[in-house]
Amino acid sequence: MSTRISKVLVKEDDGKLGMWCPGCDMPHPIPIESGTRPSWQWDGNQDQPTITPSILVRWEFGLPREEKRCHSFIRNGNWEFLPDCTHKLAGKTVPMVEFPEDWL
Repeated sequence: MSTRISKVLVKEDDGKLGMWCPGCDMPHPIPIESGTRPSWQWDGNQDQPTITPSILVRWEFGLPREEKRCHSFIRNGNWEFLPDCTHKLAGKTVPMVEFPEDWL
């Protein structure tokens, strides 16, 4: 279960912080300062967060299996997608988007 803490962030029961990725059109939950590895740092800003270091999400999709990749920074409420992303926002910076209600 997830709890909304702002329009762009949710806190998951397992302590992860979730954001909706507009490039992948899916959530990216990450452990924040959990004492486990890997772990990311969050500046505490709920509306325009900065999270470090970069976030790398990889998965396989489709038949035949194709590797998908989303590599980004979140700085001051913006997704900074790196050029190695496999989605349409690769190399672009866009504002964070609202986390959809139907995923909570």
